Amino acid sequence: MKRSLTIAMAGAFLLGASSLLAQGTRSVDLTVNNVGISIGDSRRVTGLRINYRDRDLREVDGINVTLWVPHEESRGDVRGLAIGLPATGARRIDGIAAGIIGIGVHDRMRGLAVGGIGMGVGEDMRGIALGGIGMGVGQDLRGIAAGGIGMGIGGEMEGIAIGGLGAGIGGDMRGLAVGGLGIGAGGNATGILIGGLGAGVGQDLKGLSIAGLGVGAGGDVRGVTLAGVGLGAGGNVTGVQVAGIGIGAGGTLKWISVAGIGVGASRIEGLAVASAVGGENVRGLVIAPIYFRIANGGRMNGVNVSAFNNVRGTQQGLAIGIFNYARSLDGLQIGLLNYAGNKRGGTRLLPIANYARKR
Repeated sequence: MKRSLTIAMAGAFLLGASSLLAQGTRSVDLTVNNVGISIGDSRRVTGLRINYRDRDLREVDGINVTLWVPHEESRGDVRGLAIGLPATGARRIDGIAAGIIGIGVHDRMRGLAVGGIGMGVGEDMRGIALGGIGMGVGQDLRGIAAGGIGMGIGGEMEGIAIGGLGAGIGGDMRGLAVGGLGIGAGGNATGILIGGLGAGVGQDLKGLSIAGLGVGAGGDVRGVTLAGVGLGAGGNVTGVQVAGIGIGAGGTLKWISVAGIGVGASRIEGLAVASAVGGENVRGLVIAPIYFRIANGGRMNGVNVSAFNNVRGTQQGLAIGIFNYARSLDGLQIGLLNYAGNKRGGTRLLPIANYARKR
């Protein structure tokens, strides 16, 4: 008897709700002072709100369930749980948002957001954002963001950003950024940068950077860099750099630089190893099996080992090779032929060894 009465009451409620909605009523509310259950496009609810398609939503504290895609002009706030069947959205969401297809937040999002296909936040995101295919944040991200294919952040990123194919950050990046094919940041990057093919930043790069092909920075690079093909920086490079083909810097290369083909910079300090190495001023140890060159008027201070040591300036220290050439020698050359341009007469070109002191 009780069960029959309950079913009858539920049927009467649904019938009454359908009648009211058919008459143009915005919602059917089982609420006291907006607290309770609302079915329809109500404006303010504390509790449970279920609606077909949000247009007039202003504020929900609790659970908001949307059965279809919200209207573009929907600008309400949800604090709690926002569920989209297939999509949900609001002006601001604080809490958890989940959409079978996706999520759209006009201003900011705080909490956890999961979109089956994708999700987008117009301004800032704080928390965890996951998009099955892609996700985008118009301004800053603080937290974790991942897109199955790609992701983009218009401002700064602090935390973890992962794009299945690629990830792009318009401003500075601090933390971990991974792109299956490539990763890029328009500003500075501090932390770990990993690109399946390439990784690049518009300004300075500090930390660990790994790329299948190349790593590039418009400014300085500091830390450890591993690149399958090459590393290039507009400024100084300091730390440990290993590249399959080449390493180049517009400023100074410091510490350890190892490449399969070539290493070059205006100034090199530390260890440089490659088939060919070139610079204007070099201080340290150079191992270049094929060719080493100092530009006109430059200086080599340290030890350089190469088949052909071509110092078009001053050689200060020790040169070991097959043919050692120095326009001015202040040290020792050891090789098959050794030329010191600052010596006199027949002593300029000597076999086995040549020694001179520059006064």
